[in-house]
Amino acid sequence: MTIKSVEKITILTTGGTIDKVYSVAGELEIGDPSVPQLLTAVLTDVEFELIPVLAVDSLDMTDTDRAQLVDALEGVATDHVIITHGTDTMPETARYLLEHARLEGKIVVLTGAMQPASMRVSDAGFNLGAAVAALNLLDAGVYVSMSGKIFKGATVVKDRSRGIFGVRP
Repeated sequence: MTIKSVEKITILTTGGTIDKVYSVAGELEIGDPSVPQLLTAVLTDVEFELIPVLAVDSLDMTDTDRAQLVDALEGVATDHVIITHGTDTMPETARYLLEHARLEGKIVVLTGAMQPASMRVSDAGFNLGAAVAALNLLDAGVYVSMSGKIFKGATVVKDRSRGIFGVRP
């Protein structure tokens, strides 16, 4: 394993639970990207570039949306990319990226949250931090950082009964 010192990370946001907020009507809906708020307390000299791409619930994400994400990913100049994504279809998007994106040496880590970042009790900050750390350790490819673990994009699944991620059998 080679430890790198990542200088710049591009974060592509797609919506999902991590970005959900309560509307005035009392409904959970996709709000502005939560990443800037999550990073305010971080003391680092890593430069973060935020690019909002989509604002959808992952259950509503289509291959057309995923193609738009591929275009955004291929347009990123940095080799270290985090994609915030809803958890329900995160594994499908990881596999879509592996099949359709020209990664050209990029390390791509998808992450999200089981509870919105806007809630007092949320796993959003933990998952984002793990994704940042993973970029310093992984080789080029597509990964998912959830449940305190890093998974290869080709093999990850969401265990809905337990609310955690694992490797498909």
